[in-house]
Amino acid sequence: MTSRYYNMVGLRVGALALAAAIASGGASAQAPDLASFDKYVARAAHDWRVPGLAIAIVKDNSLVFAKGYGVLELGKTAPATEHTRFAIGSTTKAMTVASLAMLVDEGMLKWDDRITDYFPDLQLYDAYATRELTIRDLLTHRTGLPGTDLLWAYPENQYSPAEMMRRLRYVKPISSFRSQWEYQNVMYGIAGALVAERSGMPWETFVRTRIFAPLGMTESIPLVSGIAGKPNVARPHDIVRDTVRLVKLRTTDAIAPAGSVWSSVADMSKWMRFMLDSGRVGDRRLIKAATFNEIVAPQMRAPMSQYPALSLSKPNFFSYALGWFVSDFHGETVWMHTGSIDGMSAIIGLLPERHVGVYVLANLDHAELRHALMYQVFDMYRSAPSAHRRDWSADVKSLFDSLHASAHAAVAAAASKAKTGGAEQSLPLDRYTGSYVDSTYGPIQVTLAGGALRARFVNFDIGELKHGSYESFSSVKEDELEGITELTFVPDGAGHVAAVQAFGETFKRSESGEK
Repeated sequence: MTSRYYNMVGLRVGALALAAAIASGGASAQAPDLASFDKYVARAAHDWRVPGLAIAIVKDNSLVFAKGYGVLELGKTAPATEHTRFAIGSTTKAMTVASLAMLVDEGMLKWDDRITDYFPDLQLYDAYATRELTIRDLLTHRTGLPGTDLLWAYPENQYSPAEMMRRLRYVKPISSFRSQWEYQNVMYGIAGALVAERSGMPWETFVRTRIFAPLGMTESIPLVSGIAGKPNVARPHDIVRDTVRLVKLRTTDAIAPAGSVWSSVADMSKWMRFMLDSGRVGDRRLIKAATFNEIVAPQMRAPMSQYPALSLSKPNFFSYALGWFVSDFHGETVWMHTGSIDGMSAIIGLLPERHVGVYVLANLDHAELRHALMYQVFDMYRSAPSAHRRDWSADVKSLFDSLHASAHAAVAAAASKAKTGGAEQSLPLDRYTGSYVDSTYGPIQVTLAGGALRARFVNFDIGELKHGSYESFSSVKEDELEGITELTFVPDGAGHVAAVQAFGETFKRSESGEK
């Protein structure tokens, strides 16, 4: 990638914005140097190999900085701007929570209502959890269930919200109910279904009419299907074998309330101002003050390991509220969340006591530069002199370079061990064939043709398998979204195969097909 991809586009830093920043600087004696920050972002985006990025900063009720860097698609010249639409991923969750908050204010529901009062057919693996599951539990990732993204992540295998809810009864918990934080997108899908059930309109219609319209978010689209044909839309990219490549767009519409919104930083600046003003737009309050306070009140301790960058910012606490992470930065409260979906990254970070917000969107998968830019903005608005601020881009990049190097070394070591120990499979190939079923996710069918095994996961064609070592096989083809699929068969000790492990799950042998 050459430097021409980082021409300045759409800078919105004028005299009035600077005056507003100076006037509202609070304890800070010096206004942030936004011109230097602009150069910093451009250099950082280049260092991190991000094809396209956009960032907005708000202070009090003003948009003080909004700009795009790079391009919509690598190898093309159309620039990213502050109006470019990117996938905002899981930062959508806060909009689902805001929708529920409006219904709370209207007396349509309460945070601690039981879900079975609205969806009586919902059943979890544990009877107690089924009976006690509340709206608050959905929104705080404390159901005890593991992630169940296989219900929607494969485009060929996406289930309807109703079918996802039905299949949850087969999912065994990995912790006691309400004892542990475990990220759960499908629960936010249920939360969106609840918005529809109580309001009488689809989740996407509610968000569009009750949030986007009053906030003036004219560039925001609630469903991935809605971006087709729209101008100024970023394309997703990932780093594949150390090369930045264009990747296929993954739809998240099956789990829309958890992460399907596409927007621009110009529009998301309006959302930040809405949040920093405790749910108000101008003089109009969309969410009552007490209800808003409940949204951002810490509910569940979250693991620091969720974000490696926390090892650098060193917060005193890290919790989850309702659709928001809540922590601190040098003793000041932070409301934040990330969004990640194939080829796209997002982050929102708010310092409510300073009325400062930053929003970053990028068209590169897990572009962790987002954390660095958030902390860089936070530092700009702290009273500490610039000489004592750290280079967050350099420090976060060094951290992730080290993590990636360790991960690559582990993979290389495992591959070397497999080659040196490279035993053949213990059974004839025809013994591996058959149907392997997980009640939640469906069947994996393994067949033998032309001397090679082939596999299919429900409607997703894994394709021909090649042997690795012992009972491990992998797909010959590399899927554009899913990459290489690994399968490990589990012999039963009697000359047959009892199960196959794939996608982080164990599929048990069955002769009767899908349950």
